Amino acid sequence: MDAFRLAQDEGKPYDLICMDIMMPEMDDHEALERIRDIEESMDVPSSQAVRIIMTTALQDTKNVMTAFRSLCDAYLFKPIDQTKLLENLQKFQLIP
Repeated sequence: MDAFRLAQDEGKPYDLICMDIMMPEMDDHEALERIRDIEESMDVPSSQAVRIIMTTALQDTKNVMTAFRSLCDAYLFKPIDQTKLLENLQKFQLIP
């Protein structure tokens, strides 16, 4: 969270965050909501918001739906399918 906010403050925002749903200090949904709250407090338009891909080994529909309600951009299951990852990066216009 500190690195994300610092990048925002320095005018060098991240283009992409890949986040596992299982994290040691804070759960994924809380982190996702905090990121979106920071962007909102800084008046970042949704078109310029960081793209967030949630990753997990758990194929749990409840977690997927909660993540999308919290405004993640994509959800990939492990092992990560390289084709699906590249499709998302193209969809987000982060690669040609």
